[in-house]
Amino acid sequence: MGIGLRGWRIDMWPLMTKLGGLQAGFRNRKVAMPDERATSAERVIALETALTGFAERKTDTVVTPSVGLTFDSIIEAYDFYNLYSWETGFGIRYAKSRTNVKGTRCMQEFVCCCSGKPKEPNSTSSRCQCQAMIRLLRTDDDGWYINEFRSSHNHQMLNTCAEKLHFPSHRHIDKYTRELVSQLRENNVNLSKVYSTLATFFGRVENVPFTKRCLRTLCGKLSREQADDDVRKTMAIFSEMKVQDSEFSYNVQVDDESRIRTLMWTNGRSKKQYHHFGDVVTFDTTYKTNLYDMPFGIFVGVNNHFQSVLYAGVLMRDETVDTFKWIFDEFVKMMGGKRPITILTDQARAMEVAIEDVYPDATQRWCKWHILKKAKESLGSNYTKKSDFRAEFHKLVHEMLTIEEFEDRWAALLEKYSLTKNTHLTQIYETRQKWAKPYFAGKFCARQTSTGRSESANHMLKQYVPPSCSMNLFVKQYNKLQFDREQEEGFQEKRTRLSGAVLKVNTPLEMHASKVYTRKMFEIFGGILYESGSYDVEEIIPKQKYIVTHVKAEKREKWFKCRYEVNVSDNLGYFSCICGLFEHMGMVCCHSLQVMNVLRLKEIPPRHILKRWSIHGRDNLPDHLKHYQQDMGPPDAPTYRHSALYITALEVVKMGDRNLESYKFMLDGLVDLRERGAKISAPNDGLGIAEQQVSNTGVAGGSNGKTKSCKAACSVRSVEGNHLSAGGATSVSVHPPASQGEGRTKSQDMASEGSCPNANSYNSDYSETASRLDVNVGDSMLAPEREKKRGRPTTSRDKAPYEKGSNKRSRFCSICRGKGHKSSTCPDRGDAPKKERKVGTCSKCGLPKKERKVGTCSKCGLPGHRKTTCSKPLVSSMPGVPPAHSFPGTFV
Repeated sequence: MGIGLRGWRIDMWPLMTKLGGLQAGFRNRKVAMPDERATSAERVIALETALTGFAERKTDTVVTPSVGLTFDSIIEAYDFYNLYSWETGFGIRYAKSRTNVKGTRCMQEFVCCCSGKPKEPNSTSSRCQCQAMIRLLRTDDDGWYINEFRSSHNHQMLNTCAEKLHFPSHRHIDKYTRELVSQLRENNVNLSKVYSTLATFFGRVENVPFTKRCLRTLCGKLSREQADDDVRKTMAIFSEMKVQDSEFSYNVQVDDESRIRTLMWTNGRSKKQYHHFGDVVTFDTTYKTNLYDMPFGIFVGVNNHFQSVLYAGVLMRDETVDTFKWIFDEFVKMMGGKRPITILTDQARAMEVAIEDVYPDATQRWCKWHILKKAKESLGSNYTKKSDFRAEFHKLVHEMLTIEEFEDRWAALLEKYSLTKNTHLTQIYETRQKWAKPYFAGKFCARQTSTGRSESANHMLKQYVPPSCSMNLFVKQYNKLQFDREQEEGFQEKRTRLSGAVLKVNTPLEMHASKVYTRKMFEIFGGILYESGSYDVEEIIPKQKYIVTHVKAEKREKWFKCRYEVNVSDNLGYFSCICGLFEHMGMVCCHSLQVMNVLRLKEIPPRHILKRWSIHGRDNLPDHLKHYQQDMGPPDAPTYRHSALYITALEVVKMGDRNLESYKFMLDGLVDLRERGAKISAPNDGLGIAEQQVSNTGVAGGSNGKTKSCKAACSVRSVEGNHLSAGGATSVSVHPPASQGEGRTKSQDMASEGSCPNANSYNSDYSETASRLDVNVGDSMLAPEREKKRGRPTTSRDKAPYEKGSNKRSRFCSICRGKGHKSSTCPDRGDAPKKERKVGTCSKCGLPKKERKVGTCSKCGLPGHRKTTCSKPLVSSMPGVPPAHSFPGTFV
């Protein structure tokens, strides 16, 4: 029979096709009917019948099911029974259903929420085998009718709306409300404010058709949906940003399991900002409120309006030396190869080592805010709001200009408050070259002494990003923050171009400054100009040397520097002051400004007008266009060298194509130039036009230098290069090999096209490959493992790793104040005998603790209790029996 039937199927297939049968084959011969019938204007629906007949029925409920009542669809029947359950005081849910041989649902039951048995006998389930239900069957015209109706319940009915709303069938949230809730939660609006906002749409809080508990459940579901397929969604956002901004770029570093280890991104506007104002950068990694508990680092600078600008953001899984090396190296390559002059960070040792390796010529400075924070934690009662020490300590940290002032005041401060042996102050004094203001007088810091701009950016980001958010939402909200910063920058640009400048003293120097500086920097210049009025000028050598003295020098503290030497050179073109403010900030100091006023200068010397603070701070054009630049700025375009070489090569080709002799001469010269230039062109900085044309994304990952296999959308190819062994792993440089002459294979060319700039100057435990990333690259990468913290998610500042250690203070020798030993092992100790350790004594009896009786009452001498629990002795009623001692807790 089986064989015959199988043959019948094969033989009947052409006939079924000709007769217009189902194209899907014999197994799809079922014809499924819809769950609803066509509506008719002549047919009266069940709800309308219930409403119009309520006055005649005189029942307790408006909506009352009955056997034989018909409906057009399942949904209509569900809504009808749900209205009845609302009036009665219970909830409903879908139950058993049945289909016929055609695959059509022909029976459906709606039961009470308390129907059925609980899954576990001892649980909080409300199911109590309630029998209330309705059973629906099909009508001949594809409708539905009630075949059976049970109205009796074996549990109590709920009366108030607050109680009924907790049934799932009565918590109705439409799709438009869901979308509104989703948008509010993405913008970090808390649950209470979301519920209050929805209440304004419904008129009153009582009119909201669901409870706050239901809203909390919905928000949790939305968060889980947002976190699903996180990598693919993140890459989709990056692809969309790449379409809108051709200069947008990002780099991804993955581990051996293809999980994202480090993710860094930036856009074209940030690159332009860094091109103009990238001399000073702050980097901080204290923001850590995301789903994967990954620290977020942000590169921040300051523009010519003295505003914070965001250069790049990076999510990292750990804060090791190799990770920071990769980040700092990729940051420079993203920004076109320009390295910062000064970088401000916190006191993380791993970051310090990485900066010394990647930016050896840059000035690294510690955040002054972290120094003050640690002082508050370590100095205790000496560092309170009302203490004089705190006020003087802050003045020492913020206002000292010279090294002599700082060291003299430091010694006087410790001597005044008897803190010369304080361990914390001794430790930070030994590292003063990394945070104290006077030691950076000759280093340009753009008036930045802390990572406050990064901290401020992190604080602003918390207003956009909800706690424990997914990676794609984090990137999306970061873009909103960046857009807001650009809007603020546009306001300052408008203010500078159109608004007038308010003069304070109306001098020629001030008038010139109002035409040169932006409005914000002119306000800062006005403060310096106002301060210059507190100094007198004494001419030592005419037009060469001057002494500037404070008018209240005799009243100021002795450790305050009151006399400043100003040297003039270059025919009144340069003023050098020992305070070093111009070298530190790029703005002429008040002492030099007072000398300029004495010399009656009409304009500020050009050497003292730093372009980054001027109106034309963004007027930086490449070399071949610098004749259009107002001040002939230096060339700094990544494509300039390629354009120059290309134009020159075309001229050589044109000359060599004129005759045979010229052809041979030019060809021999080009071949010789190629051979001699092979060694010179071996180092690849990743800024060539070939690398710029490829997608600016790179994936670092793999195991032992082997190529990973990805799907068609993400073609990953290993690239030959220098292999550096590090800890048993291999680091592969993703840049093309130096020799690109004859004998080059097609696969090598393909690898060169797919390569992207990545770090190749440090050892790493993760080998690197290159790839072209598309939207579907998320299929080959995995999100980091989620790390849930205890308690509810929070946006509080996450402490740096060096702050999470033990609170033990580093010990110093009390004899030589050196590290690594104590006074008992100090080499300068000599033969001084060691002091005997004092033996503790009892505060009541004065005996040593070793000889003190333990466990006896000091009042009566009996063991088992103390004098505080010793009661009066009991009086015996029997003659000849001594009174017995009562036990603790007894009463006489």
